[in-house]
Amino acid sequence: MLRVVAMGMTAVLAFALGGGAAAAIKFTGNIETVDADEALAAVERPTVVEPEDPNAGTPLNIVLMGSDDRSGENADLGGANDGMRSDTTMVMHISADRTRVELVSIPRDSIVNTPQCPTSDGKLAPALKGTRFNAAFAQGVAYGKDVQSGALCAMATIESLTNVRMDGFIVVDFAGFKNMIDALGGVTMCIPEEVYSPKADHLRLAAGNQTLDGLQALQYARARTGQGLGDGSDTSRIGRQQEMMAALAREVLSKNMLTDSPALIQFLNAVTQSLTMSSNFASLTGLTGLAYSLRNVRPDTITFMTVPWGANPADKNTVVWTSAAGVVWENMRNDVPVGTPAGGVTSPAPADDAAGSAAAPDESPTDQPDDAAPPAADATPTPTPTETKQAGKEAFTGADVTSVCG
Repeated sequence: MLRVVAMGMTAVLAFALGGGAAAAIKFTGNIETVDADEALAAVERPTVVEPEDPNAGTPLNIVLMGSDDRSGENADLGGANDGMRSDTTMVMHISADRTRVELVSIPRDSIVNTPQCPTSDGKLAPALKGTRFNAAFAQGVAYGKDVQSGALCAMATIESLTNVRMDGFIVVDFAGFKNMIDALGGVTMCIPEEVYSPKADHLRLAAGNQTLDGLQALQYARARTGQGLGDGSDTSRIGRQQEMMAALAREVLSKNMLTDSPALIQFLNAVTQSLTMSSNFASLTGLTGLAYSLRNVRPDTITFMTVPWGANPADKNTVVWTSAAGVVWENMRNDVPVGTPAGGVTSPAPADDAAGSAAAPDESPTDQPDDAAPPAADATPTPTPTETKQAGKEAFTGADVTSVCG
């Protein structure tokens, strides 16, 4: 049976980067338009009032989830499957100064205890012990009968595991993800080796740089088994999900969507059609202010990583979080970069690098001749090889290289 891998983060992050104010625009019939800003550019006009971020100066933690809801348009994309799960879950941390966005993936097969959690109708879904993390979402849906209840249970579980307050949630479904990619005109990714996945609707991708349309992107994000897809585990798939999110962020930032109104409206229409959100993020005012406050975010300030995990000795098909996970959550709670080592400081440089790599003026080496020739002016330094990060296994930014195509 296929498992869902939808991309909640891409919707909200791309929404914010693209400019949230246009989300309220609805078209009815044919409307004649003129670019008023361009037409009035030659005359003096009142100063524009910047949108207000209602949470300015406060860090935000938003739970991003993909839902495998099979109703409506999703039935043709996801196939038949009972229940509803969220096999892709991330915590998106937005720093208080709005200069950093960090996304931490939570493996669906993490063995956890889930607490009692409220459903959308005010009832309580019972706690679970020693279960997979994605059971939290399913438990909420089973008792509350809607996506909102699943998201609430996932939020409550994350808070109980991390002691980090979650400020809201956003859930996207299959159709929303597909339509978002198509509205962008596709997403370009490096496919390191040929891909063939019979279980992902016979997805075939040639090796090399490929521009994936919405359906291909959805299939590639969901695929877990087949040729060129790693070891078939969910944790292996997480790396490809993160690479796709980074590619999407680059795609959105490379397009001047804020000045291309038709493209922006088409994109935001696709993004918002299939979202389920907590009400504190659903207001136009809140989204517009948050979008504006994130206007300076760039690929190198968007970080992706996975909760540190290890194999579960009791079940090779599941994982458990390591002690390093506690450091990640503590950093998030204190609004410092999630990759900062325990103690909040980076390792100091070795003494001979920090102070002894060059001799002080009164300590010149005695074996250096006075007439020693200087280095040749045309000497070319050896270039430093580009480091390739392992997506899913180590932290990387949207500007880092994670896959190499010839």
